[in-house]
Amino acid sequence: MDSRDWQEALAAVPMALMLIDSDERILAANAPARALFGGAVEDRLGAAVLRHPAFLDALARVLAQGEPAQTRATLPGRSEEGGLSVHISPVRIGQGNGALAAFEDLSALEQAEAIRRDFVANVSHELRTPLTALIGFIETLKGPARDDAAARDRFLAVMESEAGRMMRLVSDLLSLSRVQAEERRRPSETVDLAALLRRAILTQSALAGASGVTLETEGVAGDVPVRGDSDQLLQVFLNLIENAVKYGGAGKTVTLRLTRIDREPVLKGAAVQVDVIDQGEGIDAMHLPRLTERFYRVDTHRSRSQGGTGLGLAIVKHIVARHRGRLRIESEIGRGSTFSVILPLAAG
Repeated sequence: MDSRDWQEALAAVPMALMLIDSDERILAANAPARALFGGAVEDRLGAAVLRHPAFLDALARVLAQGEPAQTRATLPGRSEEGGLSVHISPVRIGQGNGALAAFEDLSALEQAEAIRRDFVANVSHELRTPLTALIGFIETLKGPARDDAAARDRFLAVMESEAGRMMRLVSDLLSLSRVQAEERRRPSETVDLAALLRRAILTQSALAGASGVTLETEGVAGDVPVRGDSDQLLQVFLNLIENAVKYGGAGKTVTLRLTRIDREPVLKGAAVQVDVIDQGEGIDAMHLPRLTERFYRVDTHRSRSQGGTGLGLAIVKHIVARHRGRLRIESEIGRGSTFSVILPLAAG
C-alpha cells in the first residue's frame, strides 16, 4: 500500500492512528489523531509531535527490528494521569518499511480510577471513625465500666448512635450505587408530583415539629403530572426538606413552592419547578459548586452531628439527572438557601 491508500484506510478507523516512514516522518494521520495532537501532523517528524522518550525508543526499535512494540507516553502539557497507551506495528509503505502507531487516550480511564480511589478512601474513613468508637466503648464496657450501670447506659446510647450512623452510610451508598446504575434509563411511569410533595411534607412534619420549624407550601394543590420514578422523586424531596429543616434553625420557616413553567429554556418545553426554601445561615458561594460531590461537607462537624452521611445531595443530583431535570442551588450568607428541582412536565 502507498501512503494514499494508507490515508484512506486510516480515515475509516475511529482510533487515533499515524503512519510513519523509515525516517520517522509522519506520512498520514486520521482525524482522531489530529484532534488528539492539536492539529495537522503530516510531514512532521514523530519527535516534533510527541517528544516522549518511551515513544521515540519504541518507534526506533520497530523501524530497526521490524517487531511490534507497546508503551506508555504522556501528551505535552498533561500530567502523568493524562497518559496515552501506544501500540506501534511494522508495516510496508510502497517498497519501503514504516510503522503504524495507534494511540489510546487514557485520561478518562485514569480520572475514573482516581475518583474510585478517592471514593474508597472516603468510605473507609467514614466507616473507620464510628467503628473505632464502637471498639473503644466495647473495651471499656468489658473492663472499668462493667459494673457501672450509669456509664454502661451512656456508652450503649453512644454505640447505638454510631451504629445508626454506619447503617445510614451503608444505606446511602447502596442508594447511590442503584441510582447511578439506572441513570441512563429514564423512568416511564407518570407521577402526580403535587401529591408526592404533599406526602413528603406530611412525612417530614414530625421532624419539623421537633426542630421548631414551620413547614409551608405554595402551589401544591391539584394534579401535576411528570414522567418519573415515584420512590426516587420522593427521596429527592424528603432529602431536601430534611436538610432545610435541620439547617434552617428553630423558629424559622421552610417553604415548599411549586411553579409551572410554560417553556423552560434549557429543557425546551413545559416544566415544573419545585423550590425548597429555608431561612438558615446560608452557604458561602465558594462551596456551592461542590455541594453535590460525594462526601463534600461545608461544616463537617455539624453535618455529622445532624446525622448526615455526605451523600444526600449526590443522590439527589443523580436522580434529577435520570429524570432529565435540573438541580439549581442558590444561597447567600445570612439570607438562607433555595434548592430548586426543575422537571419536564409529562406530555398530554
